[in-house]
Amino acid sequence: MEDYIIKGLAAGNEIRFLAAYTRASVEEARRIHNTSPLCSAALGRLLTGGALMGAMCKNESDVLTLKVAGDGPIKSITVTADAASNVKGIIYNNSVDLPLKDNGHLDVGGGIGNGILTVIRDEGVSEPYVGQTSLVTGEIGEDLTYYFSESEQIPTSVGLGVLIDKDLSIKHAGGFIIQMLPFSSEATVTKLEKRLSEISSVTDFFNSGKSPEDMMRSILGEEVFGEDISIEETRPTAYHCNCSRERVTKALISIGKKELKSMIDDNKPVNLHCDFCNTDYEFSIPEIQYIYDHS
Repeated sequence: MEDYIIKGLAAGNEIRFLAAYTRASVEEARRIHNTSPLCSAALGRLLTGGALMGAMCKNESDVLTLKVAGDGPIKSITVTADAASNVKGIIYNNSVDLPLKDNGHLDVGGGIGNGILTVIRDEGVSEPYVGQTSLVTGEIGEDLTYYFSESEQIPTSVGLGVLIDKDLSIKHAGGFIIQMLPFSSEATVTKLEKRLSEISSVTDFFNSGKSPEDMMRSILGEEVFGEDISIEETRPTAYHCNCSRERVTKALISIGKKELKSMIDDNKPVNLHCDFCNTDYEFSIPEIQYIYDHS
């Protein structure tokens, strides 16, 4: 499957949902950052959450940033997503390896530890909205669920999963966000909670050959709520870094002539590195001189 996101309604429009398949995006992140299996899972879950939340943005220019900072060995993960569900991410420590949990799953919560989840929504007007909640488990899906409930007051369930293959590449990745709409009945809430408690993991759906549509029909479809779900939109999602030499040049201009002059006086080429895509941009002294003269 190609990476994509679906958005829709279910249970007589009492529930809205988003679901995604993100294997290629998470694999690209694994390749760029050379992550251990545990770090691939942690970064991949937050990337998937970012892609899903990016699809919830109201305006085309909106930018969403998710940051998980904990006292575990991973330390921090930052993911940025735009309204088109392009995502990119950084992980502070890419090589963490911990024993598997008793259920045989990677210990993402142990890698992240206790800490804070920060969500920044930049809509391009006034100051960005910043919401923060404590990490509940460090497993990311549960932490985003708690964030929606506490910070945005929206009853929400977030499921995220990354399955590592034998060669340490990404075999499957994806997730869902399910939200109750304001007029949802208590009966619908109870039924949904029961259904979600019966799900083993997101990756079990994908590993059995199911698509995001299949996953949502299994969780929310006719057998559960008595009517089929309605898929309103399908869109692509991808790991995409929007850095470029032009953008880096603008960043150099923004530091001011004093700093540029100092670089010229040092008489050494300047190398600027993008952590999101591991790209280096080198500027020679004549190039910096040109930027200085024309800024």
